Amino acid sequence: MNLFRLLRFIASHPLNRDAPAKAVGRFVRWQLASRLISAPVALPFVDDTRLLVQRGMTGATGNWYSGLHEPDDMAFVLHALRPEDLFVDIGANVGSYTVLAAGAVGASAIGVEPLPATYARLQANVRLNGIEERVETVCAGVSDAPGEIRFTSGLDTMNRVLLPGENLPSVTVPVTTLDLLCAPRLPAVIKIDVEGHEIPVLAGGTTVLGAPEVQAVLMETNGSGERYGSSDDAIIARMRKHGFTPCRYDWKSRTIEAAERGGQNTIFIRDIEAVQARCRAAPTRKLVNGTV
Repeated sequence: MNLFRLLRFIASHPLNRDAPAKAVGRFVRWQLASRLISAPVALPFVDDTRLLVQRGMTGATGNWYSGLHEPDDMAFVLHALRPEDLFVDIGANVGSYTVLAAGAVGASAIGVEPLPATYARLQANVRLNGIEERVETVCAGVSDAPGEIRFTSGLDTMNRVLLPGENLPSVTVPVTTLDLLCAPRLPAVIKIDVEGHEIPVLAGGTTVLGAPEVQAVLMETNGSGERYGSSDDAIIARMRKHGFTPCRYDWKSRTIEAAERGGQNTIFIRDIEAVQARCRAAPTRKLVNGTV
């Protein structure tokens, strides 16, 4: 993202619309500080949580610039979860969603990240927030069967399963399935961010996805599965078979609306009325630029 596009993203972000100048100020302060400090910096996140951030970490720095980098999806996790719930974060990266769930809400969480270097950052954020007792971290990929698989290793938040014939920096990682990962527990909310590998992840989670305790699944529907020969329509059809309706969430009104797809991400919800009531009853959370 070039400088002009990044500044436009920051100034127009829904959580920055009331104070775009302050948001740009956070950007400028970070650009200066990150050039002076070579080590990771702990920046404020939601309520009393923090994230360790370094230059080049686009998702984590987006949370500093904008409060919540993905406002509707991240606010949904904050509003839909309760402390007694389990949250499963597949493709956790450095742990933004894991920290939301376990640090801000107080839920239990399983954070799954396949790349060893990124997994170390996930662990560091868990330790920073003192949530080790509530969070299980797993350094593995998730697919339709246990084994091993090769992942790209130099694409930041866009790392993914390596395609046959691709000549990119990569690493071989162990793989588990959603059913094996969760057994014998059942999560209330699952986040799946696997850059196009969604169908194999779902195929390995038929028991979990069929359980009525699973209330929502947040998943990418941005066409990235096409590189692996799958489609967003296939994801939606599979989730409908498990009893989920594709929805979008509005963080400001706390409203869930059924939709063919939610945009770049879709929230699949089993019982819209029940989850809607949960979201509206959730406490307000403090961000660097306001509340949700």
